[in-house]
Amino acid sequence: MKYLVTLNGKTYAVEVEETDAVLTAVTEAPAPAAPAAQTPAPVPAAQQPLLPAEGQAVRAPMPGNILSVSISQGQRVKSGTVLMILEAMKMENEIVAPCDGTVKQLLVQKGSVVDTDAVLAVIG
Repeated sequence: MKYLVTLNGKTYAVEVEETDAVLTAVTEAPAPAAPAAQTPAPVPAAQQPLLPAEGQAVRAPMPGNILSVSISQGQRVKSGTVLMILEAMKMENEIVAPCDGTVKQLLVQKGSVVDTDAVLAVIG
């Protein structure tokens, strides 16, 4: 038997083999509501860390989970020092210091979930 199934606004052709299965209930799905205009929700000021006037932001290259953090705020680091490990798609990615300096802000911790371009730390 062939069916057309709509899921999240996309229609799929689905073919199901006939078996000796017993049909217990059939219900009609309600018509999908018109999608509302999506405007990005503003981020509360408390969640927007202020970057120091001098300093380089270390940003997440991709979305993922912070597996470990090997630095602390106030620590001196050299360019290329591994700051933390970011897990994305079952791969561990080393996030390294882009420059020599002192960790001015550390904005994540082990277990944090981050998006692409999220500021992880600031080195100045």
